[in-house]
Amino acid sequence: YAMLLSLIFLIVLVAAVVGFVFRHEIKTNFESNLNLALRDYNVTADRHSEAVDTIQRTLHCCGVQNYSDWERTEYFTQRGIPRSCCKSQNDCSEEDLKDPSKAKLKVFVDGCFFLVTSTMESKMSVVAGIAFGIACFQLVGIILACCLSQYITNNQYEMV
Repeated sequence: YAMLLSLIFLIVLVAAVVGFVFRHEIKTNFESNLNLALRDYNVTADRHSEAVDTIQRTLHCCGVQNYSDWERTEYFTQRGIPRSCCKSQNDCSEEDLKDPSKAKLKVFVDGCFFLVTSTMESKMSVVAGIAFGIACFQLVGIILACCLSQYITNNQYEMV
């Protein structure tokens, strides 16, 4: 049992170190995937499009760097900026969303990449604290399992 807990502890430790070391690559990868999701955004509501809509609605943002990122997409030529960018769903017509100058007043102008990464970085201290707490419990479990094993081993020889 102690060996199993030690293995899990080492896997979590390696994952944390790799995540910390490669955090810049993770950001770059996220940005390129967000750009791809915008480029392939469509009305059929596939899971990538739903994810983009959810991010934009939840974080009150639009596009990757800003709302004008949508102007370079195929979706914009057909329908304009998506409704998930609208500040108010009732005050957002399709004509407004097709005109970038009108859309600027109706949609969130901040990009999602900065908001997502800053939200993740602000929550990292909570995640690190929880991970540290779990690691402490794992270490206590490893120590207690070793003590129990030692106790069982010592008592077997005394019984005879």
